[in-house]
Amino acid sequence: MVPSTFLRSKAARGLPVVLAALFFAGCGTQTPNQSTAHLEGTAQADSGYYLQQMQQSSDDSKTNWQLLAIRALLKEGKSQQAMELFNQLPQEMSDAQRREQSLLAVEIKLAQQDYPGAQALLGKLSSGDFDKNQQARFWQAQIAAQQGKPSLALLRALIAQEPLLAAQEKQANIDATWQALSSMTPEQAQTLVINADENVLQGWLDLQRIWFDNRSDPDMMKAGIADWQKRYPQNPGAKMLPSQLVNVQKFTPASTNKIALLLPLNGQAAVYGRTIQQGFEAAKNGTAVVSGSAVPAQMAQAASVSTESNVVSPSQAEVNDLTTAQQQPVQAPGNEAATPVQAPGNEAAAQVQTPGNDAVTPANETTAPVQAQGNDASVSAPQSDAVTAAPQTAAAPASPSAELKIYDTTSQPLSQILAQVQQDGTSIVVGPLLKNNVEELMSSNTPLNVLALNQPEAVQNRPNICYFALSPEDEARDAARHIHQQGKQSPLLLVPRSALGDRVTAAFADEWQKQGGGTVLEQKFGSASELRMGINGGSGIALTGTPVTNSQPQAVTVGGLTIPAPPTDAEISGGRVDAAYILATPEEIAFIKPMIAMRNGSQSGTTLYASSRSAQGTAGPDFRLEMEGLQFSEIPMLAGSNPALMQQALAAVHNDYSLARLYAMGADAWSLANHFSQMRQVQGFELSGNTGDLTASSDCVINRKLSWLKYQQGQIVAAN
Repeated sequence: MVPSTFLRSKAARGLPVVLAALFFAGCGTQTPNQSTAHLEGTAQADSGYYLQQMQQSSDDSKTNWQLLAIRALLKEGKSQQAMELFNQLPQEMSDAQRREQSLLAVEIKLAQQDYPGAQALLGKLSSGDFDKNQQARFWQAQIAAQQGKPSLALLRALIAQEPLLAAQEKQANIDATWQALSSMTPEQAQTLVINADENVLQGWLDLQRIWFDNRSDPDMMKAGIADWQKRYPQNPGAKMLPSQLVNVQKFTPASTNKIALLLPLNGQAAVYGRTIQQGFEAAKNGTAVVSGSAVPAQMAQAASVSTESNVVSPSQAEVNDLTTAQQQPVQAPGNEAATPVQAPGNEAAAQVQTPGNDAVTPANETTAPVQAQGNDASVSAPQSDAVTAAPQTAAAPASPSAELKIYDTTSQPLSQILAQVQQDGTSIVVGPLLKNNVEELMSSNTPLNVLALNQPEAVQNRPNICYFALSPEDEARDAARHIHQQGKQSPLLLVPRSALGDRVTAAFADEWQKQGGGTVLEQKFGSASELRMGINGGSGIALTGTPVTNSQPQAVTVGGLTIPAPPTDAEISGGRVDAAYILATPEEIAFIKPMIAMRNGSQSGTTLYASSRSAQGTAGPDFRLEMEGLQFSEIPMLAGSNPALMQQALAAVHNDYSLARLYAMGADAWSLANHFSQMRQVQGFELSGNTGDLTASSDCVINRKLSWLKYQQGQIVAAN
């Protein structure tokens, strides 16, 4: 019995030890709480995972998962769901959880496009309160709150963020820093005041000055960048150049010794083609006088002197609308009466002649007549003693020895012309002008370098093609930028009921959103006879309209991720229009402006703006007084920046302002062709042209910054 009792007693004593071992073994297989590690990390999982973890947890762990779910929902663009979950956060939280909550509050404001609200919250926070991952998000929120507008605050945020980023993210930060710097004007850059210890920022500003000083000279730019890298070896941009400047280092010029000019020389578009040809040849041969930026006195002098003459005023829009070269009437948009271009041989037609010559010398003997509209109008003409400004640094010098061959795009299919151009050994093509020809050009996949003189409906980024067009859409985009820069927030578009009006509205609204603006309103008007009836009836024009439906808010970037913006409300903030952009002929605007004053009073506080369509040389004394306070855009040449060329162009086209703009386009096409490589390879390249300050987009679409003038006490002065 004793041995048996002993064995049972030994087993009983060993049982607690076994149970304890099993208990501790079971504890070791449980999953540890990972919520804290996730919260301090970059939160890579989706919202579904975090929501599931939240539902299965409690106490601090549940709050951590809830915070992570909010962050993931914002990443996924589910801002409404994120806000609802944010509002359910408990009152009792740890310090670490409250720090995360404060960041999420800012990110929710940004997702809602409440930038003032986000900035107010950021003003109460300090980067030193957060860990490394949170600091990167803090500075990204600071960057997003600036809405991409170049400023000292934006630069400082980008510089502070850079050391916190992973290696693969640094290039995007450096490119964004450079984008902010290169988007500034020299005047904006000069106003920046920095602290003595901001060495990185000082280095960036020195690089910016090199950029401003050498944009038109790639060789000088290369040398300047190399010297800068030696002087600032520790600057992030010196270690990893902005992509834009890497392209500068790789720059290789293209030959312009043999140029092909592709233009319509017959049919309805011949008058346009020959006018562009005249301006191009004048610049090539050195007979087009090139001047620099205008001063207000020149603008007033060049634009205020009037003479009586019969004027042809085909709308600028018609050039952009030309899709074929068939013989058919040219009709001004919004006007039911067609104005045909007369056939050669009509003695009543005024022949377009090359300045300085007695006759045109085109590729064939056909001349393009200009038909007068039959109404007398006052046109501005520069005085002979107009002051000439300093030469432009970016303008291409004359090169009479360069070989120029002109091809008539109405004479044979474009495919045959391109084959002949390539066979002739052409180094660069300028043209075609007609939109359908540009579309054909895109489908041809030509290897030639091409400066197209129109823009297809869908621009394709081709390494050998740039697009240069004088279009009302281009002018509307410039107007959106100008009006936004003047601090306006609630614009109304007054446009004709036509396809032209629709296109201008879409272009303006799109650019307005890119500038960070909100809702754009639109109001359409009818013909001049309808406007006349309205003013006789005393109805006036109310400064109201319907929201532009294609006006969509821009997405914002938070924490390196793009968050879709919420839909725009169909109401103007504050309920009052503070700017009206008018697309109208001189006759139409002569009714529209008084009708606005009739309905709203002359002191309504709304600034009126107009396109150059209303400025066709009709600014007589009475008209100028009636237009008091109206701002309007114009190409620099006709705004007084180049009085000699303005006189030359108007003389060549018999005081037709629309054709004078095409003459200036031809002169600028020469300069752009000679800077083709810079446009394609050096992003941000700028040329001071006669049709505007010219820059190229990433697709090499040439954008124009126009001159802005205004009527003041019967005179025309610079709007700025």
